[in-house]
Amino acid sequence: MIGLVYALIIILANSIGAVSGMGGGVLIKPIFDLLGYHSVASISFYSAVAVFTMSIVSTYRQVKNGIVISWPKVFWIALGSLLGGYAGNAVFGYLLAVFGANVTQLVQIILTVLTLIFALIYSLFQLKQFQLKQWYWFVVCGTVLGFLASLLGIGGGPINVSLLMLMFSLPIKEATVYSICTIFFSQLSKLATIAITGGLVHYDLTVLIYVIPAAIIGGFLGAQLSKLLPAQKITQIFRAVIVLVILLNLYNGFGLL
Repeated sequence: MIGLVYALIIILANSIGAVSGMGGGVLIKPIFDLLGYHSVASISFYSAVAVFTMSIVSTYRQVKNGIVISWPKVFWIALGSLLGGYAGNAVFGYLLAVFGANVTQLVQIILTVLTLIFALIYSLFQLKQFQLKQWYWFVVCGTVLGFLASLLGIGGGPINVSLLMLMFSLPIKEATVYSICTIFFSQLSKLATIAITGGLVHYDLTVLIYVIPAAIIGGFLGAQLSKLLPAQKITQIFRAVIVLVILLNLYNGFGLL
C-alpha cells in the first residue's frame, strides 16, 4: 500500500519538478517526512533515486523536444555537482551519526526553507543578473547546488534555477534544463557513494519497484508539459510550488520541536 502512495506522490512531484527545474525531491522529501513511514536516511535515499531517474528521462525528452544544450557548460556544472554531491552526502552522514535523525531533519528543513525564501525573493523581485562566462564559475555553481541537493535530500530545489539565472543571465526555460543536468550528477554522486560503501543494505530496496517506474512517468509528463507551457506559466508554477513547500517544511519543522 505504501509503495502505491509513494508512486502517486512521485509521479505528481516529478511532473512538477521537471517542468519547473526544481526536481521532484523538493516535494517528495517533505511529503514523505510528513507521512513518516520510513527513516530520514531512507527517505533521502528514495528521494534521490526518484529525482535521479527523473533527471535522465527529462533531459532525454528535452533534447528530443529540440532544446539546445551547451555541453561544455554541462561538463563544468557536472564536475562541480559531483564534488558537491559527494561532500553533501558526507555531511549528511556526519550529522546523522553525531546528532541523530531529528536534529538532522531539522537542519534539512531550516536550510531548505532558507533556500526557498531566497528563490522566491529572486523570482518576485527580479534581482540583478550577472553574465559570468568563465568555466570556473560553472564549477562553483555546480558545487554549491550539488552540495545542497545531496545534503538536503531534495535532489535539486528552486535554488538551482534561481542561482543559474542570477549567475549566468539564463532565461527560465534554459535554466530549468541545466538545473535538471545538475540534479542528475549530484544524485549520481550520492547514489554511487552509497553503493560503493555498502550502504544499500540499510534500505528496503523493494520500495524501488514503485519509485523508479513512477519517476520515469513523472519525468516524461514533466518534459511534455515544459514543451507546451510558456515561460510565464512555468514561472507561476515555480512560485506556487515554492510557497507550498515552505508551508510543508514549516509544518514538519514545528512537529519536531
